[in-house]
Amino acid sequence: MNSDNTQNKYLKNENVQQIKTNIKMKNVIITSFILALVLISCADKSQAPAAAPAPLLPVSVITSANTTTDAEYPASIQGTVDVEIRPQVSGNLDRVLVDEGAYVSKGQSLFKINERPFREQLNNALASLHASEAALINAQLEVDKLTPLVQNKVVSDYQLKTAKASQKIAAANIEQAKAMVASARINLGYTNVTAPVSGYIGRLPKKQGSLVSATDVEALTTLSDVHEVFAYFSLSETDFINFKSQYAGNSIGDKIKKLPPVSLILADNNAYPQTGKIDMVDGQFDKTTGAITLRATFPNANGTLRSGNTGKIRLGLQHDDAILVPQSATIEMQDKVFVFTVGTDNKVTKMPITVIGKSGTNYLIKDGVKSGDQIVLSGIDKLQEGQLIQPEKAATAKVAQITNKK
Repeated sequence: MNSDNTQNKYLKNENVQQIKTNIKMKNVIITSFILALVLISCADKSQAPAAAPAPLLPVSVITSANTTTDAEYPASIQGTVDVEIRPQVSGNLDRVLVDEGAYVSKGQSLFKINERPFREQLNNALASLHASEAALINAQLEVDKLTPLVQNKVVSDYQLKTAKASQKIAAANIEQAKAMVASARINLGYTNVTAPVSGYIGRLPKKQGSLVSATDVEALTTLSDVHEVFAYFSLSETDFINFKSQYAGNSIGDKIKKLPPVSLILADNNAYPQTGKIDMVDGQFDKTTGAITLRATFPNANGTLRSGNTGKIRLGLQHDDAILVPQSATIEMQDKVFVFTVGTDNKVTKMPITVIGKSGTNYLIKDGVKSGDQIVLSGIDKLQEGQLIQPEKAATAKVAQITNKK
C-alpha cells in the first residue's frame, strides 16, 4: 500500500515537472515570435525611403503692362487692275504673240485674228464711199445746170427743187459711207488684240488656229497690273466694332485716315517686307457670313505678289483688362486650357482659363487668372492638383496684363 502511494506521488511530481517544462517552452517560443515581429517591423521602417522633396519650379506674378496684340485674318490678293482679254470680233487666231506668265507693256500686241474678211469689208465700205462721192458730184452738176434755166423760166422750179433734194441725199449717203468705212476700220483693228494695261499674262486657253468670238464664255487670257496689289479680308461684326472704336473720327473715311499700317503674312508664314494701308471698308455686312470686307493696298514693285495669292492680314489691336499667358505655361485637356496657380502655402491649383486669341507665343486670356496671381511657367506636365512645390521667381516676367492705350 505504501509502495503504491509512493509510486503515485512520483508520477504526479513527474507530470508537474513536464507541464512546467512545456509552459516554459511555450513562453520562450511566444517571446521569440514577438521579438522577431518587432525586429522585422524595425527593419521595414529603417528600409522605408524618405519622402521626395517638393520640386523647384519657376513661377511668375502677373503684372500690369502696356502692349499691343496682333490679330490675323485670311486674305486674298488681287492686282489693282485685273483685266479679262476678250476678242471684239469673230475669227480664227492666226498668231498667239505672248506666253503665259509673261510681262507685257500697255499697247503691246497679244493675239492676231485672221484679218482677211475684215480687210474685204473695209474695201467694200471704201468703194461705197467713192460711189457716194461720185453721186454727190453728179447731183451738184444737175443743180448747177438747172439753176440758170429756172432763172430764165425755161424749166419749172419743181425740177430744180428735185435736183437739190437729190444733192442732199447724195451728201447724206457720203456720211453713211464714211461711217461704214470707220466701222470696218475699227473691226479690222480689233483683229490685233493689244494689252490695255501693263501687267502679267495669265493662262492661255486658246491656241493658234482656234475659232474665237466676242460671245465666248472663256476669255483669251487675263492681264494683271500688280505694281500695287489689293489684299481683301473680312472682320466679324464684333471684331469690326472693336476695331473701329479704337480710332477717332466722325466717319469711316476719317477713321481710315488714322489707321496704322498693316502687315501681310504670306503662305509660307513669312512677313511680306513692306507694310500696307487699309483704304476701303465695304458699305455693308455680308448677310451670309455676317462679316464685312476691308481692303488694304500694298506696293509690289518687285512683282513678288500676284493675283490669286493668299495670305493673312495682321492687325495691331489693343485690349482692355486682358492677360497674356505663355503657351508653354498651359496644358490642354479635353478641349480646355489650364494653368497651375501657386497659393500662399506653395501648393498648386489647376485653373481653367478662357483663351480668346494669340499674341506671338502667348495666349490672350479673358478670365481664369488675374493680376497678382502666381503661375508655374514650366515643368507642369507632371504636376498634380494640390501638390507642394518650391517656387523659383522667374528672372524676367513672362506674363503681363494688357492695358488699352487710349
